[in-house]
Amino acid sequence: MGKESIAERVQELAERVAIDHGLELVHAEVAGPENKPIVRIFIDKPQGVTHEDCSEVSTHLGTILDVEDFIHASYTLEVSSPGLERGLYKRADFERFAGSQAKMKTRQPIAGQRNFRGRLLGVDGEDVLFEDRTNGQVRVPLDSITKANLEVDVNEELRRAGH
Repeated sequence: MGKESIAERVQELAERVAIDHGLELVHAEVAGPENKPIVRIFIDKPQGVTHEDCSEVSTHLGTILDVEDFIHASYTLEVSSPGLERGLYKRADFERFAGSQAKMKTRQPIAGQRNFRGRLLGVDGEDVLFEDRTNGQVRVPLDSITKANLEVDVNEELRRAGH
């Protein structure tokens, strides 16, 4: 089984396990060298993920991976929350977090740049609409985004908390 199909199978299984536990699968990936892969699973739920959620998903998914035995190497399984600067991976993520501060990287330059920081405006067709701090509003094709994350403004968060 090639690395891509291993990642697809991990994604399917992780999705099922997350749903069984009432969680959202944010992202699943297989990284590292083929002889010592790292299986990373990011889960979430509206009120935030607990250590117990991560532990239960790790145990359940680990058992399935061991039984199915399609990763032909000793692997490390990591299960965690997506964190404050959550990665944005699929169209629904860009729609859900419209209005949020974010940063993105693209495969090829758009309006002369590949790195964008600013506010996520939403999705229109196959494009992400983004208010970039440098170039203003840009349309970024979803399939050209190589990495995207929410960006936490610590000062804004402290101001909201009343500090």
